[in-house]
Amino acid sequence: MQENGARMPDRPVVDQVNLVVADMEASLAFYRLLGVEVGPTADAWAPHHRSAPAGLDLDFDSAAFAAWWNRGAKGPGVVVGFRLPSRAAVDETFAAVTAAGYGTQQEPVDAFWGARFAVVEDPDGNAVSLMSPVDQALRRPPPDPPASG
Repeated sequence: MQENGARMPDRPVVDQVNLVVADMEASLAFYRLLGVEVGPTADAWAPHHRSAPAGLDLDFDSAAFAAWWNRGAKGPGVVVGFRLPSRAAVDETFAAVTAAGYGTQQEPVDAFWGARFAVVEDPDGNAVSLMSPVDQALRRPPPDPPASG
């Protein structure tokens, strides 16, 4: 690629998200409840660093739009999204997570884009979304965009 005759550097590729946590064991328990497989690490590092494989889709939403799809949104921030295999799995996972005492931002809803969707909170208050595959038969027109501001 050229811009003003100069070669543009290769584009960076997002391939990692780090969750900085207050209590490693509490966080691992939450994410394991969601089915995350956390890999082993050296004993000395276990309280400080753990890794788990994850696919990644990077979306950018305005705070106004996020408040529409997540009634408990707390403003700008990060939402860690989990894809679940079915609509029923969203409800079941939401029930398991909330029964274990974790916070809720958005109870399960049928989203306009055709997926079943909910948002819970991890032990540090991070938003964690639970979403089923999109069912094209359940898609409906999106709402009017929220007012900017």
